[in-house]
Amino acid sequence: MSTPHNAANAGDIAKVVLMPGDPLRAKFIAETYLENPVQFNTVRNMFGYTGTYKGVRVSVMGSGMGMPSIGIYSYELFKFYGVEAIIRIGSAGAYTDKLDLFDLVLADGAWSESTFAKAQAAVDGDIQYPSEELNAAIRKAAERLDQQLVEARIHSSDVFYHEENVDGHKEFYEKHGCVCVEMESFALFHNAKVLGKKAACLLTISDSLVTSAVTTAEQRQTSFHAMMEVALETAISL
Repeated sequence: MSTPHNAANAGDIAKVVLMPGDPLRAKFIAETYLENPVQFNTVRNMFGYTGTYKGVRVSVMGSGMGMPSIGIYSYELFKFYGVEAIIRIGSAGAYTDKLDLFDLVLADGAWSESTFAKAQAAVDGDIQYPSEELNAAIRKAAERLDQQLVEARIHSSDVFYHEENVDGHKEFYEKHGCVCVEMESFALFHNAKVLGKKAACLLTISDSLVTSAVTTAEQRQTSFHAMMEVALETAISL
């Protein structure tokens, strides 16, 4: 069994998948946290691995950047590989000075100007929501690890570079209530909803559009341990 974008065979992928955007972050998580990790995908260098964490089988796979990319990979995992839950673990840019670098944000909704849901399933609306059950499990895992979460609406953007004449982060924060921006969760939440699965999004603040603080590429790849550990603790609790 395989798909155009995933070389895994039936049974190669666990029921719960952690999904960072960066495939190198997926590789780092597998090599750092999983026991006996086995690589199940290298197609387009979108690395995927399955191993065990504290004796429980868990998979991790990159999603790439943007909604079309995570839309493909998450749909195939849900539809063709029997995955029941995906926890996106990504980086985000802060829209408020109330968020600092390395803060953890748990999305309670993803607002977007994207047409992804409309194009994929004729679904209208500009907000998609995560699984309440999965968010509750993440909240409990964070409490066990003594990690603080900021629960709030996030912005899932189709655009990374906006022209100067486009309203910036203040509108997204003040008008739509979005505390930070990433580029994938709206599509992930939509796919989970239409396929009867579970999805959540846990983010680490990697930069600020308010203060201009920023992490390095290496930090984004290897230093988001709090987010990784909360997600892993969640996965083994499901």
